[in-house]
Amino acid sequence: MTRGERRAAVSLAGIFAMRMLGLFMILPVFALYADDYTGATPGLIGLAIGAYGFTQALLQIPFGLLSDRFGRKRIIAIGLLLFALGSLVAALADSIWGVILGRALQGAGAIAAAVMALAADLTREEHRTKAMAVIGMSIGLSFALALVLGPWLGHWIGLSGIFWLTAVLALSGLVILRWSVPSPALSRPHRDAQPVPAQFLAVLRDARLLRLDFGILALHLILTASFVSLPLVLRDGLGLAPDRHAWLYLPVLVLSVAVMIPFIIQAEKQQRMKPVFLAAIVMVLAGELALVQWQGQLAGVVLALFVFYVGFNILEATLPSLISKTAPADSKGTAMGFYSSSQFLGAFLGGALGGVLHGRFGATGVFLGCALIALVWLAVAAGMERPRYLASRLVGVGRLTPPQAGMLARELGRVPGVVEAVVVAEDETAYLKVDPRALDEAALETLVGRPAPAGQ
Repeated sequence: MTRGERRAAVSLAGIFAMRMLGLFMILPVFALYADDYTGATPGLIGLAIGAYGFTQALLQIPFGLLSDRFGRKRIIAIGLLLFALGSLVAALADSIWGVILGRALQGAGAIAAAVMALAADLTREEHRTKAMAVIGMSIGLSFALALVLGPWLGHWIGLSGIFWLTAVLALSGLVILRWSVPSPALSRPHRDAQPVPAQFLAVLRDARLLRLDFGILALHLILTASFVSLPLVLRDGLGLAPDRHAWLYLPVLVLSVAVMIPFIIQAEKQQRMKPVFLAAIVMVLAGELALVQWQGQLAGVVLALFVFYVGFNILEATLPSLISKTAPADSKGTAMGFYSSSQFLGAFLGGALGGVLHGRFGATGVFLGCALIALVWLAVAAGMERPRYLASRLVGVGRLTPPQAGMLARELGRVPGVVEAVVVAEDETAYLKVDPRALDEAALETLVGRPAPAGQ
């Protein structure tokens, strides 16, 4: 990557991380302090936790499409301002409905698709995956930091203080966007990074992709619902002061990431994706059942969370990989758009369902409900086809007419190791699915490096 590409990737990752940090910091503490708000009930507390997910799921694809027309940086700036406004509304709220409104406004600043599109504008095809990986890692890091920082900040500055801090983070993102993120010389749609409306129906009809969309919805439903009750179990059931919760989350998260790595190696390098994937769902299920059984014992809760987070981290890493492997070569961006919307919808449903279950049946009802969702997911995932171990490859091909693009796609399809080839003339790009172990790199380079074939 060039210096400019690295700068773009790191800067956009920073914007994304600060936004997600603000969203996630509420997760481990909101249930602990939400009773101070007028009108608070368990159901409304859960709704407040997950409200951002509804607007995020609803608006992220439209925001990405609007960025094609009005400019990436402008749409991202509007999204960050909406996020800051929502944070201020929540910070000033004295009723639970005010917080719900603020959280919904936070989610309305749905910049994910626009950020990915800008990252694609600012990186060459052969380095785009690296830039997306940097952004993806920033999201995982922000989640881990939020679970650790949230309890400390909740103790020292309260929920209102966290919302004020979240507003500051959003405004800091605006500074990074203005002064650190380069402006692209050219903005155009990127089929590998953002949704394409013409592909919506085909993607929504693909049962393989829908199975994965259900998976990420279930995973984040379970996560969000669990955090409606888990902080209360730690405080009221185990007598652990809120500012001490971070000392429980930190080692569990660190150890779970370390244990996750061998599983990921087995899944990708040893081509055992399906059994590892199913085992991870079983871990999530086992973690929830362990919380039902041992919620009154500190050691039992620690063990349950460790098992849960090993499974959670494996699934968070493998689900995007499976989407990439499963989606058609030129539809990855569209598939990822609906996948991300499903993730945020899961957070909304998890908050709402967790609040209702906690109000009626307590923490046991929440954990049992999450276990049931995991069991349903396991049954759905068991029918998953064995994934093809293919990698996506983008190759710039220069200006071509549609007949030339079709001819080049056919020739690319004959290269050893190229499983699927789509050449889109207006994108000046070939979208490939390749078997890395069988790919003839020399033949591929010779073909795309030569002059374009004569058209009709």
